Amino acid sequence: MSSYFTDLAQQYIDGEWRPGTGSWDIIDFNPYDGEKLASITIATVDEVDDAYQAAARAQKQWATTNPYARRGVFEKALRLIEDREQEIAEVIIAELGGTRLKAAFELHLAKEFLREAVHLALRPEGRIIPSPVDGKENRVYRVPVGVVGVISPFNFPFLLSLKSVAPALALGNAVVLKPHQNTPICGGSLVAKIFEDAGLPAGLLNVVITDIAEIGDAFIEHPIPKVISFTGSDKVGRHVATVCASHFKRSVLELGGNSALVVLDDADIDYAVDAAVFSRYVHQGQVCMAANRVLVDRSIADEFTEKFVTKVKSLKTGDPRDPETVIGPVINSSQADAISGVVEQAIAEGATALVHGTTRDNLVEPSVLTGLPADSPLLRQEVFGPVAFLLTFDGEEEAVRLVNDTPYGLSGAVHTGDIERGVAFAKQIDTGMFHVNDGTVHDEPIVPFGGEKHSGLGRLNGETMLDSFTTTKWISVQHGRSGFPF
Repeated sequence: MSSYFTDLAQQYIDGEWRPGTGSWDIIDFNPYDGEKLASITIATVDEVDDAYQAAARAQKQWATTNPYARRGVFEKALRLIEDREQEIAEVIIAELGGTRLKAAFELHLAKEFLREAVHLALRPEGRIIPSPVDGKENRVYRVPVGVVGVISPFNFPFLLSLKSVAPALALGNAVVLKPHQNTPICGGSLVAKIFEDAGLPAGLLNVVITDIAEIGDAFIEHPIPKVISFTGSDKVGRHVATVCASHFKRSVLELGGNSALVVLDDADIDYAVDAAVFSRYVHQGQVCMAANRVLVDRSIADEFTEKFVTKVKSLKTGDPRDPETVIGPVINSSQADAISGVVEQAIAEGATALVHGTTRDNLVEPSVLTGLPADSPLLRQEVFGPVAFLLTFDGEEEAVRLVNDTPYGLSGAVHTGDIERGVAFAKQIDTGMFHVNDGTVHDEPIVPFGGEKHSGLGRLNGETMLDSFTTTKWISVQHGRSGFPF
């Protein structure tokens, strides 16, 4: 595993591994024990330009490559991930503090998305559209946008980089990828290495490891990329969208959430408890779809709360390398401090801590809070950590109002003994995704993934990738002579 952090601690531009030319280094730490994993000299604006220029040069030929030939790269990349799965899992555990369960979950989804990319190469289809003009043939072609800039987050870096990179490449584009500073290997150079070894031609995928303190908005302002795919916070996403709009670029934004898991009065309580605990505490709660809020009908609240608290108390916090660990470290100390601050603020506002986890370095034990005032801002913001807010409601109408009382609209879930009651409930929620009798954390290769309100713009996965990473071109053909008024 250590070879990944030594061999891949570089920029990857135009098929070459090279150091950045910045004046300082990004230090990659293990969030559990503080071990220094890698030191990477950052990319400057010059390297960003080099990467985009290389992408633009390589993309023209790639776009004309037979899509059956293109898909061979993704088939090989999938086999490489399967062959190296255990090594990659160890890198995920070390670099982002993911538990073994989380690493397996991320790699499973990464392979599923690569399988979809294999098929996506063959999806673009042209159309013939009727014309009111005699003898005119209207052809509409589906073509690559050209170059795509991808900015990926720290929580599922390998998966969420691949999720945009692979489809963009499969559809005939070139890509420049900027991973999060806390996960430069999993989210950046490891992805490049997989595709390099899979035979992707040089220049089609470039990775720049850098920081906005060095490059400012250069990554999104650069004139070459036509689409910026960003996954991260709504605050940064708003800025990305603004800059993109001012430069006539398309932005695809997968942003934060404040999802709710709702337990109606006819739910299977034991099952709902299991779903709620997973939905809130998977990967330490550092998931955009995580259930920040758990809403329970008052008639069953006592039983649900007792069982929920019991299960949360059983979750083991500690070394992510230990297969028994459920709660590993959060990504860094500032995140740990912020989560502790949320708990203390909630208690100061009058909440009761049914479980009050302690914080040791980057290990934040789970907390369960109830009795938070209805007007608390904490109920309307994303909490990226292992903190659950329990709320009670009287009837479905109040539950719908509470779930929608947030600027976010990403995911959610409802538990009920009546499936159609659950579907009717789901239709009233202002989210891009909602699940009946399941958890809030789901992603599948061919269903549209994305949010409403502050949770994003656009969709990823399946057919929606065509909307994100291709554009249409109308070419008309006039058979015979056309008439002109002068």
